[in-house]
Amino acid sequence: MFCLQAAMRPLFILSGSEGDAPEIPLGIMKRSRVPRDGMGALPASSFWHQKSILRGHPVMRKFLLAVTLIAVLFHFILHCILQKSSFYWVPTVNVGKIQVIEMCFNQKFRFLLNMSDVEPFLCYGSFQQQSVLHGSNKFDLPYGVRKGERFFKTALSKLENCHIPEEVEKVPCKRCVVVGNGGILRNKTLGKKIDSYDIVIRMNNAPVIGYEQDVGRKTTFRLCYPESIFSDPVHYDPNTTVVLLAFKPHDVKWLSELLLHKHASTYGFWKKPALRMIYPSMQIRILNPVVLRKVAHEMLHFPIRFPKTKKNLHIQQLV
Repeated sequence: MFCLQAAMRPLFILSGSEGDAPEIPLGIMKRSRVPRDGMGALPASSFWHQKSILRGHPVMRKFLLAVTLIAVLFHFILHCILQKSSFYWVPTVNVGKIQVIEMCFNQKFRFLLNMSDVEPFLCYGSFQQQSVLHGSNKFDLPYGVRKGERFFKTALSKLENCHIPEEVEKVPCKRCVVVGNGGILRNKTLGKKIDSYDIVIRMNNAPVIGYEQDVGRKTTFRLCYPESIFSDPVHYDPNTTVVLLAFKPHDVKWLSELLLHKHASTYGFWKKPALRMIYPSMQIRILNPVVLRKVAHEMLHFPIRFPKTKKNLHIQQLV
């Protein structure tokens, strides 16, 4: 029987102090680069600079929360896809001949019950059908595929796999941990604890090498975007599945160019993206925009379309 209680209560290790802004593609720092230490932590002056910027952009603060919740929803959908044969969101516990139904998920997550037909990753063969089925063809990125269909098709045609890795699928009862890319784990010696989880989801370019005692060695999924993906082969992990979060057409165009072994354009990025792909196509997936749309609209109650006066700065600069 699916072990929901463990799955629905993952350990969240958000690597950054309270109020710290994780490095995500929202353009909040415009095009400036801020030096970080080996663990990715920001200096105090940069922290207060980002905090003052975020205070003036409530939409950006909401987007920061949305990106963090993507990893959580992504984990839930993995279970949804792997356990389609049973109504696993309501686990049953055998007590003699009586089956006790225990509702152990928060009411805020009730909309997840309607996501059993959502594939977590985009696939070339079903791209068009899924886009129409879930309405992704009616939304621009990051909530849909409109204006970026040709880039999606090119990139997906070069990916060798779009399914959940076998080593994840064969684990019947999953426990997950989400690890960010700040410095809060420094000297915490939680490496073994993190590695004890079935699924370890790391965000962006959260370092592992040199910090194994604090952050562990295992990485099941690494969620990132062009500006935050590793480009140095020293960070390559053959056991990691890299999941691209596409926030704009440039992101998918960048991936398609690298998969075609072309020179990737750096236009339209808030900072210079990786110009080399250290992961083979077998290890790369593209997150279904439906996942982000569900988080934004049904969990965080974002408006379907932002007013021009409140549109996210990063997106506003690129459309």
